[in-house]
Amino acid sequence: MAHVVRADYLVVGAGATGMAFTDALIDHAPGATVAMVDRRHGVGGHWLEAYPFVRLHQASAFYGVASTLLGGGRVQHRGPEAGLQERATRAEICAYYEGILADRLLESGRVEFFPGCEVVGDGRTFVSRVSGEEFTVTEHCRVVDAHYLSPRIPAELAPPFDVADGARVVPVNELAHLDRPPSEYVIVGSGKTATDACVWLLARGVDPGAIRWVRPRDPWMLNRAVVQPDPAVFLGMVADTMQAAESASSLADLFLRLEDAGVMLRIDPAIEPTMARTPTLAAWELDLLRSIPNVVHHGHLAAVRFGRLEFVDGAVVRVADDALVVHCAGEGLPTPPLVPVWAADAITLQPIRSGFPCFGAALVGYVEATRDDDAEKNRLCPPSPYGDSRAAWARMTVLGARSAAAFGSAPDVAAWADTVALNPARIPPDSPRTAALDDVLDRLQAHRGPGLARLAELAGLD
Repeated sequence: MAHVVRADYLVVGAGATGMAFTDALIDHAPGATVAMVDRRHGVGGHWLEAYPFVRLHQASAFYGVASTLLGGGRVQHRGPEAGLQERATRAEICAYYEGILADRLLESGRVEFFPGCEVVGDGRTFVSRVSGEEFTVTEHCRVVDAHYLSPRIPAELAPPFDVADGARVVPVNELAHLDRPPSEYVIVGSGKTATDACVWLLARGVDPGAIRWVRPRDPWMLNRAVVQPDPAVFLGMVADTMQAAESASSLADLFLRLEDAGVMLRIDPAIEPTMARTPTLAAWELDLLRSIPNVVHHGHLAAVRFGRLEFVDGAVVRVADDALVVHCAGEGLPTPPLVPVWAADAITLQPIRSGFPCFGAALVGYVEATRDDDAEKNRLCPPSPYGDSRAAWARMTVLGARSAAAFGSAPDVAAWADTVALNPARIPPDSPRTAALDDVLDRLQAHRGPGLARLAELAGLD
C-alpha cells in the first residue's frame, strides 16, 4: 500500500532548477509545503555524477538559489582569471546544495526530501529505488517538472558511436583516475565537456601533440570576461550584441561582428563555426586549445576500433594502438520544444531570461507564490530555449529579451529580480551610478529596439 504524502507541491528533480524553484517558493508563499523527489542519492542533480575537475563555466553568483549566494561574490585575485568572479568547483557546488537542503529547506519544516526515488505511473506516485516503498501525493498537490531540461552527461550515457573489442573508450570522468598515461589521448566532442578535458590535460603537462581532438562541429563561445555580475560589464555585452545585430547582413556576419566586439570567441580562426551553444571561455583557455595541432574535422564519429577511428562520412583515421578515447560527446543540454510553464498537468521549469536556468526557476517560484491565475503567470514568464545553431542562438536571444520585458512589466517582479544575484541583468537598488554604466544604458536604449528587430528577422521570428 502506498504511503500518502501531504504536500502542496511535488517537485520532481532536486537539481539546480528544482532547488531554485523550491527556495523561492517557500520564501514567498507562507505555509506552502513541498515534497521533493530525485532518483539520485542527494540534491545537486547532474553535479553528483559530473567529472571531478569540472567548474561552472559562468560566475558562481549566477548559479544556485535566490536566497543564498554561491561563493559569496568573491573575485579571483590570482591565476589567469584574476579580476573575474570565481567559478565554483563540483565539490563546492555539491556542498552548497547540501547546505541549502539541510539549513534552509528542511529546517523550514515545510519541505520533505525523498532521495533515490523514481516517479512512476501518472506522475503523482514515486517508488524508492532502494527499499521499493511506494508513495503518492494527494489530489490537490501540484506537480513541478524540474527535469524537462536535465543535462545528459557522458558518465550516464553510452558513447554515441560503436566501440569494438580491444578499443579503449572511457567517459571523461575517468581522466582523473588513470594509473598510467597513454601515448595518445583522443578527445571526442565539440562542446564544453570536450574543451574542459583538453584544458585539464594541457594544464597538467600533457604535450599538445599527444592529443587528437575529434571535433565534429566548431563552436562559438562567449568571452567569459564580458559575462560578469557587474551591470556595466554584462549590460555592456548586451549593448554590443544589439549594436552588432542592428547592422548584421546575415547570421554569419552577426557572429563575426560579435567576435570583433570581443563578445564571441572561436577556437580556429580559419573555420567559421556553426555550433552556438555558447558556454563561456576565457582567453587563457583559448590559448591552450589553439595549441592542439591534431584536430579531426570529419563530422560525427561512427566507430572506434583498435588503432583507428571510423567516421560517418567514410573517413578512417589511424590512432595509436594504446590510444585512450575519451567520450565527451552527447547532447548535453537537451532542446525539447518549449511548452507553457504553467499547464493543467504540471509546472514545467524552463529558462525565462535566456541562458540562465537558475534565475528562470527562481522567477517561476516567485511568480507561483505571488499570483493565482495561471494565464497571468504564463504571460509574465514565457519560456526561452537554449541555443544550438546560430539561428537558434538568435531565437534564444530574442525570446529571452521578450520574456525579460514581460516579467519586468510587473513592478513587484522587477523589484524582486533586481535583488537576486542570479539575474545577470540586474542593477541592484544600492548600486552606484557611474559614467560607464550611464554610457552602457544609453547605448542599450539606442540599439536594443533595432537590434532585436534584426535578430528576429535573422532567426525567422515574427
